[in-house]
Amino acid sequence: MLAMDTIKNGKELNLQLESTLQELPLWSVYVEIAHPAKDLNIIFEQNPLLPGIILTGEREYIGMISRQRFFEHMSRPYSFALFAKRPTENLLKFLDLDVCLIGEETPIVEAIQIALQRPSQLAYEPIVVKTKLGNYKLLDFHQLLLAYSQIQVLTLAQLEQVEEQSRIAKEGFRNLKNNYTRLLQNDKMAALGQLVAGIAHEINNPVSFIAGNLVHALNYSQDLLDLVSLYQKYYPEPAAEIQDAIADIELEFLTADFVHLLKSMKVGTERIQEIVLALRNFSRLDESDKKIVDIHEGIDSALLLLQSRLKNQQTGQIINLVKEYAKLPLVECYPGLLNQVFMSIITNAIDAIYHNFNTSELSSYLPNPFFKDPLIKIQTELQDENYVTIRIIDNGLGIPKDIQKRLFDPFFTTKNIGQGTGLSLSISYQIIVDKHNGQLQCVSGVGKGTEFIITIPVRLDSY
Repeated sequence: MLAMDTIKNGKELNLQLESTLQELPLWSVYVEIAHPAKDLNIIFEQNPLLPGIILTGEREYIGMISRQRFFEHMSRPYSFALFAKRPTENLLKFLDLDVCLIGEETPIVEAIQIALQRPSQLAYEPIVVKTKLGNYKLLDFHQLLLAYSQIQVLTLAQLEQVEEQSRIAKEGFRNLKNNYTRLLQNDKMAALGQLVAGIAHEINNPVSFIAGNLVHALNYSQDLLDLVSLYQKYYPEPAAEIQDAIADIELEFLTADFVHLLKSMKVGTERIQEIVLALRNFSRLDESDKKIVDIHEGIDSALLLLQSRLKNQQTGQIINLVKEYAKLPLVECYPGLLNQVFMSIITNAIDAIYHNFNTSELSSYLPNPFFKDPLIKIQTELQDENYVTIRIIDNGLGIPKDIQKRLFDPFFTTKNIGQGTGLSLSISYQIIVDKHNGQLQCVSGVGKGTEFIITIPVRLDSY
């Protein structure tokens, strides 16, 4: 039923630029589809790192089921009872899983490109690797990402040496760094999409259950309170034992407060549902292509997710937020990428304000009363009916001119080590300029705050 190869530590791999999948740690765990599905559960529990199991029929390859898909399905109501004692073949037919199959001689660089072309819901599924001998093994997608990152590090190291040799190599290195930032962006957004999908799903289900039942709870409680009121009306002199119980539970206060308590719970669940909706709007998990959307919804989603950061938890300082929205038409864009730009620029504004307003020397740079209180202002406007402009303004200390020249360069950052990668503004610039045919400008001066101006066409084909 079960066969397993020894799995070596992925960190001990000595990879080269041309390394293939056969050099990576691979899992060989097989289960015959005639065995009951509960056997898969036992194997997964005994091997916490096991990404999936290869399914065979009479020792011939049939398919694969991943840990995530197995537990996602079996955790649903009645699923375990329905499939646990039946042959695994029934579960496999019910799930109808798509499998990514790649030969072991495929280069890692090519394999990652194939894997990333899968639908978003399958992005982190393990990959089935076919050996030259016709055997089948499993590759954890995270291990593939780690190997690809090691290869990228090797690539960058070699390109840095070439950059010192000639101007042509230096220019080529810059192009590769731009490609590298795009790769980091794709990996980051893929990981973020999976994370947000899980959070939104896990929160939304129980909250929806609570919210739906709260409506009935409010009605039931009101009916019961009305019934108690009728008893008090027609039986004003109850038995002594009942009078003692009424006094003990403070019935008058309980009657007045109980409905308010349920209503406050209802307000809380509505707030959580708003946050889940904001997560979905921000990540746009189901929108990898360009869409026609409301720009203000994307900005508001980013602000809602950053709302806790508008108050400094250490000092209690609060950033005032001002929104001046114009009436805008729906805009054709890539919503997920555009929301990432809003998040990056607003986050940088918050970081700059907290850093600058905590600096004791700041007061000498702030002659204008406008700068006394932390402020972020977001303005939108329609220009010539064909272009939308978004202005994100903060009243921090501002950016010196020598730094402004390098603001959108990859890997350039003024933050301390570990606090920033220098990629967010570079990626934002590529998203606005390359992906949306727009413009991203920074207007700033020491003591005058900073303003980022985003201009994009209403329709992408207008250029």
